[in-house]
Amino acid sequence: MNTAKVKVSLHQIIASYRAKLSGYADHDFQRTPPIAGWSYSEVYAHIFDASLLSLIALNNSITGRGEKKPTHFIVRLILLLGAFPPSQKYKVPNRIADRVRKISKTEALDFILEFETALETSYPNIPAANPQLKTKHPRLGYLNAGQWLRFIEIHLKHHLKQLERIENSFKT
Repeated sequence: MNTAKVKVSLHQIIASYRAKLSGYADHDFQRTPPIAGWSYSEVYAHIFDASLLSLIALNNSITGRGEKKPTHFIVRLILLLGAFPPSQKYKVPNRIADRVRKISKTEALDFILEFETALETSYPNIPAANPQLKTKHPRLGYLNAGQWLRFIEIHLKHHLKQLERIENSFKT
């Protein structure tokens, strides 16, 4: 896995989140969309909170607090292909769903900045990480530092699609 390419991709994806955020009307940001489910606000709260938690797991792998466990074949395939299977609907683990809340656009921007800062702090240490040391993801199992970085990229892209579905629901 080329972590440099993943990092470039992450910055492009984050720029997309920032651009979308500036385009959302304040009165729509926290409003439940016509298709139900999460508001823009809740998506931003989830995705950047989860990304920060993922960076903690990534750092645990870097600093030797991981375990020597295998990564499941299907998870390695997801990481290779760079996407979750399209037909599958994922349920957020309860401990993560309980953290989702409605936030303001300012809080969303602060979350983005916090994530970018944490990413820049963690990223340089990934090449030195032992690829055998892994920390557990609630759904995917054990991931090493590089795999966590790739997961963050995939997860951020996945929720960009969710934001597009919400946008389309407001248009109809």
